[in-house]
Amino acid sequence: MKHTLFTLLLLSFSALGLQAKDYKVTSPDKKLEVTIASDKTTSWQVRLNGQEIIAPSSISMKLDNGITLGNKGRIKKVKTSRFYEEITPVVPRKYNKIKNECNEMVLSFSQGYQLIIRAYNEGAAYRWKTNFKKEVKVISEEASFLFSANYKIWFPEETSMYSHQERQYPYLNLSDITPDRFCSTGTLVDLLDGHKVYISEADLEKYPGMFLKGAAQGFGLNGKFAGYPLETNQTSDRDVVVTKYADYLAVTSGKRVFPWRLIIISKNDTELVASELIYKLSKPLQIKDPSWIKPGKVAWDWWNNLNISGVDFEAGVNTATYKYFIDFASQYGIEYIILDEGWYHLEDVLKIKEEVDVHEIIRYGKEKNVDVILWVTWKALDDKLDEALTAFEQWSVKGIKVDFMQRDDQWMVNYYHRIAKKAAEHKLLVNYHGAYKPTGLRRAYPNVITREGIFGMEQNKWTDKKTPEHNVTLPFIRMVAGPMDFTPGAMLNGTKKNFRAVWDKPMGQGTRCHQLAMYVVYESPLQMLADNPTHYYNEPECMEFLSPVPSVWDDTKVLDGKVGDYILMARKSGNNWFLGAMTDWDPRELTIDFSFLEEGSYTLTLWQDGANAHRSASDYKKMSQTVTKNTKLKINLAPGGGWVGILEKK
Repeated sequence: MKHTLFTLLLLSFSALGLQAKDYKVTSPDKKLEVTIASDKTTSWQVRLNGQEIIAPSSISMKLDNGITLGNKGRIKKVKTSRFYEEITPVVPRKYNKIKNECNEMVLSFSQGYQLIIRAYNEGAAYRWKTNFKKEVKVISEEASFLFSANYKIWFPEETSMYSHQERQYPYLNLSDITPDRFCSTGTLVDLLDGHKVYISEADLEKYPGMFLKGAAQGFGLNGKFAGYPLETNQTSDRDVVVTKYADYLAVTSGKRVFPWRLIIISKNDTELVASELIYKLSKPLQIKDPSWIKPGKVAWDWWNNLNISGVDFEAGVNTATYKYFIDFASQYGIEYIILDEGWYHLEDVLKIKEEVDVHEIIRYGKEKNVDVILWVTWKALDDKLDEALTAFEQWSVKGIKVDFMQRDDQWMVNYYHRIAKKAAEHKLLVNYHGAYKPTGLRRAYPNVITREGIFGMEQNKWTDKKTPEHNVTLPFIRMVAGPMDFTPGAMLNGTKKNFRAVWDKPMGQGTRCHQLAMYVVYESPLQMLADNPTHYYNEPECMEFLSPVPSVWDDTKVLDGKVGDYILMARKSGNNWFLGAMTDWDPRELTIDFSFLEEGSYTLTLWQDGANAHRSASDYKKMSQTVTKNTKLKINLAPGGGWVGILEKK
């Protein structure tokens, strides 16, 4: 990763004796203002164009050394500076260049700690920094996000901190969120005037993840954190449940920075999708030479239950079936296959099933230019971590899919970082499943190439709750945090009337083009083809799109969209543009404005919902036409529908 960095000092002065004072920092465009009020307590307030976004909200952190950061603190110095860097991501998600520009204010307290505040054009963030010689325990943290009115919220409610964080987003009043209700982050508050406020965290390390619970008074949310795990109980090969928590959150170095608490403020819904604020706030690249990291698409076995047909062997978790997957991947230029659950005996990650010749599968894949990723439960991997990663590297495995962590207490957050670092040492990609949401780890360790933490397409195997409305909510909330392994690609498609949840022969809700559009709209540098190769072989016109569509992008344009209703996007890769549109169960007419193009003529190859897609969701039509930057094209989406196109310059 290449980047340039400079800090321009704007203001630095001694503030000895200055108490009960407001300290302000504004964004580079002067529209956003963060105010810190500090006396006996400390609070933050955020305004945009003079409008209050976050009302004064208390922030503090109680330590076991008798100091509570933010309470009864004496500010001895204030420094305000401009921060700018240009980041070239190793694995681009939206853009191949990211400008990271903000104004930063650092308040230094006489007790040996600091409060760092950043004001961006798109949002604001703060974090605590300590400089104590001895190790400390964090007893509690107060992180508040209060609002001046009873706004609405998309609330990914949790019932336990032992969670995959695979939630839906009911649309509630803030007043409905009582202190006994809580959610995972990020979450999105609707100010009902067009503005939205996204709340989450960044640079989470050596500390528990932040949930949000209802405020005891007023309208808003307060941070909620898991205590440090003292005792656990392994109830299965994959489930390790915390049975006793400490009365503190973390044991940590006294010299450190703590995670960012952040908000993103959008004037319209499309700005949410465009944001990379969490990435900007995260730790820079920690891998010396990341050139081996290779994004791509994956032929996946688990969702389709290896339910292939038209072959002369019994399909299942066996060598012949995986060779069939490799042949398919090779034919269509798909970079990887995954060996999901079943390839090893679950009690021992290095005890391979007799039916699976992993070495032959890897050898055959290399012959066909297809690499192999292995699924593992986190506990089995941890039991033989160094031995297993060394073996995987020797076998020429290219990545691991680590599953079922289901926690984000400090111990488990440390585990994520430990796996990322050790996997990088063995040149292995990492895909976290059963995981908490992204918080920027992929910037430090870009081998952490995607993760779950999403109510994704696997849910269609057992429920009808993963609807097109949910699908067009995800880009505005979950995807803001980082890549999401939703696992799209269903070739069996159901309307609202005829969809059925079927475990061993699953289908997707919505149209065929709704599924195709996910490969443009949804960001995952390791992007799955979830259905079985037999179905893809039977759909050659769809493969004319799924084969060339990339999994990383040079540029992104969010052309139109509304949370929970629809989205229309254009993404650039090399010289070509890929476009995708998705809608909820409402049919919709959208207009594509091609003014983002350069001068000249382009061939648009498109796949659109067929005339009968409202009755038979697999109905679609492939067409082509010429467009220029002056073209405005109306497209029609069926209920649960979609649309995709590839633009190639003539």
